[in-house]
Amino acid sequence: MIIAQISDIHAAPENDNLTRLECALAWLDSVKPDVLVITGDLTDNDWRDGYTKISACLNSRTYPKFILPGNSDNRRVMRSVLHNDLNADGEGDQAMHFVADMGEIRLIGLDATIPGASAASAGEHIPWLEKALSAKGNTASMLFMHHHVFPSGIPPLDDIMCGDAQKLGAFLRQNPQRPLAIATGHVHRPVAGTLAGIPAYICGSICPANPLWFGTVSVPPANDPPALMVHRFIDGSVVSHHVSL
Repeated sequence: MIIAQISDIHAAPENDNLTRLECALAWLDSVKPDVLVITGDLTDNDWRDGYTKISACLNSRTYPKFILPGNSDNRRVMRSVLHNDLNADGEGDQAMHFVADMGEIRLIGLDATIPGASAASAGEHIPWLEKALSAKGNTASMLFMHHHVFPSGIPPLDDIMCGDAQKLGAFLRQNPQRPLAIATGHVHRPVAGTLAGIPAYICGSICPANPLWFGTVSVPPANDPPALMVHRFIDGSVVSHHVSL
């Protein structure tokens, strides 16, 4: 099972991020993923035409797609424009969680975004997550979110991460059906860490990358190309690849 992940497109009329997205999707055409997960921040400033253009890019691909919102997205507009591409719970401005058994692995998307806020909170959604993890079917699972759940070391981004990640971690640590991995976005850099002993990844962005800046006086340059991730589930385990294009 090949699970592609794209994050942080941030399409806007004044940038070329849709072109960068199309390049990423064209590269994925050669990989032939079984499923694509987009982990949020599709457009900036509620750009409705951006969602329409993204939908057109996705509609030419036949594999299933699952889309989470990010803090820059508008859930209502997403639902209105991307309704053919969404496999999400809820309606209107409600959380856009998803859960799907794909082959022998369960994909879970947890929408912890807070409308109008840059940071996120997962705590109120833990009961939903518990049901998603314990539902009959596949016991192997992978959890997707937009906001990162471990400190990246980049101060302004860690200020707006998943604010109650430790509460989420405490739940996952004691849950008998823990996900094999957690995959997020938001930082615009590829990063690897852990939460509650579970491998956790931050997918690089389609939009221009943020610098690897740890709060020092000087800011290193950021010359990273567009990035995505490919997660391969085989023999009960997940191997995750960061890909630069």
